Formats: sequence, C-alpha cells, structure tokens
Amino acid sequence: MKHTVGKVAFVTGGASGIGLGMVKTFLRQDMKVVVADIRSDHLDRAHKELNAGSSVHFRQLDITDRNSMRDAADEAERIFGRVHVLCNNAGVGALGDVRNYTYSDWDWCLQVNLGGVVNGIQTFLPRFLGHGEPSHIVNTSSMGALLPMPGGAAYIAAKSAVSGLTEALRSDLDGSNVGVTLLIPGPTRTNIHEVAKLRPERYSDSGLREMEMQLAERTPPEVWLDPLAVGELVLDAIVKDRLFVITHNEFVEGVRQRFDATLTGFPPGPPDPEKIRQLGFDVTNRIYASIVAAG
Repeated sequence: MKHTVGKVAFVTGGASGIGLGMVKTFLRQDMKVVVADIRSDHLDRAHKELNAGSSVHFRQLDITDRNSMRDAADEAERIFGRVHVLCNNAGVGALGDVRNYTYSDWDWCLQVNLGGVVNGIQTFLPRFLGHGEPSHIVNTSSMGALLPMPGGAAYIAAKSAVSGLTEALRSDLDGSNVGVTLLIPGPTRTNIHEVAKLRPERYSDSGLREMEMQLAERTPPEVWLDPLAVGELVLDAIVKDRLFVITHNEFVEGVRQRFDATLTGFPPGPPDPEKIRQLGFDVTNRIYASIVAAG
C-alpha cells in the first residue's frame, strides 16, 4: 500500500497509547481516521488533543461485541467511505502469577486480546477484498509473545495466538490486495497499567486484583518508547508491506536464545530429503524466505 494520502484507517484502542500514536501519524499523512475505544474518558481527551476536524471520527466500541464492531464499520463507511487500514490494537494487560488466575481472568484476557482481533478481521477483511483497493491489516502482539516471561500467562497466550494468526493471515493473503503487519511492541508509554478500570463486572471474580492495584500506581518510565515513534514504524511498515515491526532491539539476544532453545527440540541429525518429499506438506513458508532474501 504505497499511497496513504486520503485513505481511511480504523484504529481500535485508538484514543490513547500506541493506538493514539498510530492515529496521530496517520493524520499527519492526510489520512482519515476512525478512533475506536471503549473508554469514553480517553475518547474525550483524544478529541481535545487531536483537534483534527472532519478528518477524524470518534466511536466508543467494545471489540468483543461483534454486532458493535459491524455497526462501527458501517458507520465508518457512511462517514468516510471505504476503509483501507485496520489496526487491531486494543488490548488489556491482565498480568500476574498464573497460580492466582480464575476462569474470569483467562476469559476476559483471551476475549479481548485474541477475540477482539478475530472480530476485527472477520468484520473488515471481506470489505477489503470486496472493494479490491490496496488495504492493510495491522495486528498488535507483544514482546511477551516473542520472549515469554513469568507473570502473564493469559496475556502471553493471547498475544502469541495473535502472532501466529497474523503470520497465517499473511500467508493466506500473499499476492492479494491486502497487506498484513505484525506489530511487536516492547516497553512503551501507554495506559495498559490502568487495566483495573477496564475489567467488566462479569469478570470481577479475579485472582489478579492485588496486581492490578499495584499496576494502577505505576508511571511508565521516560526511557520507555514514545507511542508516536511506534506509529511512525507502523506507517513505514504499511507503505513497505513489511510483515514484522519489532520496536526494541534490546531484546535481540533474549529472542535469539529462545529460538536457539527451540531448535534443541528437534531430533538429532539432518532432515531426510526423501522423507520431506513424501510428507505431503510444505516444510518452509515462502513469506519468510522472501523476507530473508530482501534483507
């Protein structure tokens, strides 16, 4: 998607943090943007901060509600016309020791962080394919999916699923009018620590209350990345049709260790070419080969 001027973007979780960084970047490129967010206070604040006039539309949205997602997409098309960029960015940072989890913690985290992405894809992908114009889907995962650490099993499970989903989506859509990018952000100055304000009553039976109270007192350090910088990386990836955007090279060694550890799980010895031929399955994926070849 080489040309973005005048195109329409739909950004979930768009009223703060990384989502707002994307919104600001898109608006600077003379795009039109739908800012979708569940928090009305964030929407009000973003409305005052952006002061973007007719180029931006604000919509309160629960991404776990499929009917609301459909209605929001219809509204976006009524106001701006065809949507070209979908950023499935909204998420909740349900964190804490897995020994304290309840079913509510698992259900809420998975429904928002994974289910919300599925709902975005199912709502917008048919529209992108239908209008046939260059389009792009950006799914926000997490450094935790690339380098899992203690203290976030449900969050890491959901974000890891988003990573696999996104790479599979890229494989299926290779050669179509729809590009796909996986955003893997590291520590960024967002409001994810305010997770307790987002928890619905139906998920109140939580074992993570103490952790959420501690997170509520946290102020993101200044050394953490500016969300606007993430937005600029995302725009560059859309224009260049890049699959991966990883924001922090500080994690390179840890990720290398993880993948080296993964390789130790294979049986010893080289693969058998004849067995590969007989398997009936691809043992490589062209999307990765093309990325490596391109450097």
